[in-house]
Amino acid sequence: MLDRVLSPRRARQFQRLIRNGKLTLLCLFLTVIVLRGNLGAGKFGTPEKDLDDIRETFSYIRRRSEPRRVLEEAETDKKSSTSSDSTENGSNNYAEFDIRKILKDEDDGVEEFKRDPSQPYSLGPKISDWDQQRGEWLKNNPNFPNFIAPNKPRVLLVTGSSPKPCENPVGDHYLLKSIKNKIDYCRLHGIEIFYNMALLDAEMAGFWAKLPLIRKLLLSHPEVEFLWWMDSDAMFTDMVFEVPWERYKDHNFVMHGWNEMVYDQKNWIGLNTGSFLLRNCQWSLDILDTWAPMGPKGRIREEAGKLLTRELKDRPVFEADDQSAMVYILATQKEKWGDKVYLENAYYLHGYWGILVDRYEEMIENYHPGLGDHRWPLVTHFVGCKPCGKFGDYPVERCLKQMDRAFNMGDNQILQMYGFTHKTLASRRVKRTRNETSNPLEVQDEHGLLHPSFKAVKVSSS
Repeated sequence: MLDRVLSPRRARQFQRLIRNGKLTLLCLFLTVIVLRGNLGAGKFGTPEKDLDDIRETFSYIRRRSEPRRVLEEAETDKKSSTSSDSTENGSNNYAEFDIRKILKDEDDGVEEFKRDPSQPYSLGPKISDWDQQRGEWLKNNPNFPNFIAPNKPRVLLVTGSSPKPCENPVGDHYLLKSIKNKIDYCRLHGIEIFYNMALLDAEMAGFWAKLPLIRKLLLSHPEVEFLWWMDSDAMFTDMVFEVPWERYKDHNFVMHGWNEMVYDQKNWIGLNTGSFLLRNCQWSLDILDTWAPMGPKGRIREEAGKLLTRELKDRPVFEADDQSAMVYILATQKEKWGDKVYLENAYYLHGYWGILVDRYEEMIENYHPGLGDHRWPLVTHFVGCKPCGKFGDYPVERCLKQMDRAFNMGDNQILQMYGFTHKTLASRRVKRTRNETSNPLEVQDEHGLLHPSFKAVKVSSS
């Protein structure tokens, strides 16, 4: 019949359309059956409800697929960006990054000032009237007194480390612990702190780097009465002990040491320069000028080292160091300097870690902080451990374990103010030492560190 009405070609197209239509209707019918089986009248009750649910189902599928598509696209973009960044700027992995790529001097190629080798080394221009200059400044600046209370001088604690990262990764962690320890002590005792990471004079690297820094700070801070130098590998282990400043009213230089070992025996370890107090005065500038000429690296330091080894008792052969040089100056020029130098051994301004750390538990059991001496040392100094270097003079494991114990020894005195303590001296974890209370201001601070006397101020009655 179709052949009579339509051409053969048109008839075949029409028959194909009918077959496709039947197939489409069949698929639609099966889809409705399946949807009604899952969402049908047994659940919603009416075909209208079914239709609404079908619409909601398709909408839900669309909503779920959209975020997935966005996330897939974002992930693709991220991978593309990461790949691009890795190509342009290197890896995102810090562990794989070669730190030497950024540790380059910014002034490469710039010629530094060269000292005339025919002239003796000097820390700076000669100053002969510093006491007068400083006295005039203090008079004109009464808001910056050099004493913040009776017998309480204004003190600046100075420490520092290399501008480069430590040669081993763990060293920087222990530098962080060390400066945290010093900040805690200074905050409790009204001491200002300066942390240095700049080598101010390339010739005075190593042992001697402190001298140019100390001179610069003395001259820049006339309000500071005492500068307290402390090596980065020394830690406070007695947070309560207050330096007996009145004892040094007639002295300008305070170091841990023994008169007999320095003046009689000329022993190179008769004193220690890892922790010392230096008054801001003309006398101190003069002794710095006398001390420094042995420090320039190279031939001068090597020749000075030979002299010190020859003249000082039991000194090994190595280049000149600041400690040996000071022993030599005091032993050979006692008349000039001795009267103003106080060699302190009544408490541990410097405490050699090797004779202290194994006794910490005994100290805690039998004594209390605030003593500062062998019963509870003010400072524990880890001479020879060199945690920032590749090699030390002692086993690494022993050094690091004991540095942790020394840090926790001091940190426990800080934590106790807030009701905590380390579980042990070897543990990073802490535990509560008292229960919380609804009257926190009634809690007694055992060592009086929460509100030390120096923080009190007089309020004018007017």
